[in-house]
Amino acid sequence: MDAHAPTFGLLLFPGLTQLDLTGPYEVLARVPGAKVHLIWKTLDPVAADTGMRILPTTTFADCPDLDLLLVPGGVGVNEQMGDAETLAFLRERARRTRHLASVCTGALVLGAAGLLKGRRAGTHWASRGFLEPFGAIPVAERVVIDGALFTGGGVTAGIDIALRIVGSLLGDPVAKGIQLSIEYDPHPPYDAGSPERAGAAETDAMRACMAPMLESRAAAVRAAVAALERA
Repeated sequence: MDAHAPTFGLLLFPGLTQLDLTGPYEVLARVPGAKVHLIWKTLDPVAADTGMRILPTTTFADCPDLDLLLVPGGVGVNEQMGDAETLAFLRERARRTRHLASVCTGALVLGAAGLLKGRRAGTHWASRGFLEPFGAIPVAERVVIDGALFTGGGVTAGIDIALRIVGSLLGDPVAKGIQLSIEYDPHPPYDAGSPERAGAAETDAMRACMAPMLESRAAAVRAAVAALERA
């Protein structure tokens, strides 16, 4: 990265998971001199999947040059995988943004934009099977780095991804200082944060709860893959 203060962009869209966005935002906004933009089609408030309303700071049309563009996940990715305006923005920016990232199922939006072909990528465990249809190489890791592409697991993994981004771009001491400043020292009360740790019964129960959303997501992935093949 150049010596200038870094400029980070985080995509907004209706139905995003706010922690996918706000976790990385908390890390990236603490980089000395950094500018962080929240990007959407308009400057109208955007509602997250749990109802929190977030204000964009710039639009697709007015977004400045970025050192990093990050896409969060959430139930809204199903719609974004078929949103021509969002996908065109990501494709255009990927050609001139030095680093690309996603959190959780934001990787599927990158895939729908044709940006994951032949790339190692991660996403939420329940949606990992949707990566391969986009030509990605699924990786079951919390943070996955493939050159200038940073992806990873679900929701809380966004903090880890952002810290790895800062460490890669600006050096480990900067990333460690930010980790200390936010006291990111997790000690979860239950050892159930992954299918492997939660066990089959808990995982099956959660899959059953998520089944309607995953069925809708599968249809959205099929449509997005078909659109890529037609392009």
